[in-house]
Amino acid sequence: MANMSKSDVLSAVADAAGCSKTEAEAAIEAFFGAVVNAAQGGDSVAWPGIGKFSLSERAARTGRNPQTGEQIQISASRSVKFSAAKALKDTMNG
Repeated sequence: MANMSKSDVLSAVADAAGCSKTEAEAAIEAFFGAVVNAAQGGDSVAWPGIGKFSLSERAARTGRNPQTGEQIQISASRSVKFSAAKALKDTMNG
């Protein structure tokens, strides 16, 4: 199974939407920009049948360096999490 590159995705979207690669890239960049802005504000973005993007916050914690066994402090962090919708899971499992 091969991975799709950004160029492959842009070509597929442009062909499906009947637009240029430049227009497809602008639309995809705008979508992901909206997702990032919503997550930064603490909101989630749901796309019915596909899934939901939401903010995931991890608390600070104590970890361990696997090479030395020494305890280290891991800072709190925030990231975007994607949860697939049931319809997408059902499609994938066929």
